[in-house]
Amino acid sequence: MKIAEVKTLLEANKNERGMKHWEKWNIPWSSYGLGLTQLKKIAKQIGRDHELALELWKQHNYDMVTLATMLDEPSKVTREQVEEQVKSLQFWMLAHSYCSNLMPKVSFQKDLAEEWIEEKDDIRRRVAYLLLYNIARDDKKLDDAWFEPMIDRIKENLQSEENFVKDAMNNALIMIGSRSKALHARALSAAQDIGKVDVDYGDNSCVAMDAVSHLNSDRIKGKLQM
Repeated sequence: MKIAEVKTLLEANKNERGMKHWEKWNIPWSSYGLGLTQLKKIAKQIGRDHELALELWKQHNYDMVTLATMLDEPSKVTREQVEEQVKSLQFWMLAHSYCSNLMPKVSFQKDLAEEWIEEKDDIRRRVAYLLLYNIARDDKKLDDAWFEPMIDRIKENLQSEENFVKDAMNNALIMIGSRSKALHARALSAAQDIGKVDVDYGDNSCVAMDAVSHLNSDRIKGKLQM
């Protein structure tokens, strides 16, 4: 599919209410007002296409850029590509889409997380913790020992971090604590020491997850057979 055809498809599915809501974000990109569920359906219609994804990424339109994260082919994604694209991830919702849709199957995800967690740049640190969330969820072979210093780092630094780095750290802590009984105990202790996490998500009703409540939930305890 060509980029002009994608634009026609998005135009045909545009959501006027969503477009008005988008204007509240005060971001210098346009939007067709589509939600993630609708974009995923459109992505399924189009199919994976690395070259198309690269073209969509260049557009100043939130839906097109988000669609690019769904259409790109992880096996063709290069480190150079990610280094360039990370510069556009200031908006927290796009950072989440990028990391959850594209990065889980990118071969260098773990290396990137380990490197960027040390970065001074807020966006790269945020991405590092979003990737840490993916790794904690997906990499069943990784030893608990790899995650232990990550928990300690989160405990030490979360409350003094940049707004959306805090959000990514908090979510990563919950996912790490869902891996094993030992990591659960360590993550729960860290969450209790950290206390309430406040994140400003802008003009909406989003609130940061309560890590203590989530880690103490029947769902997670059941999963870990506690």
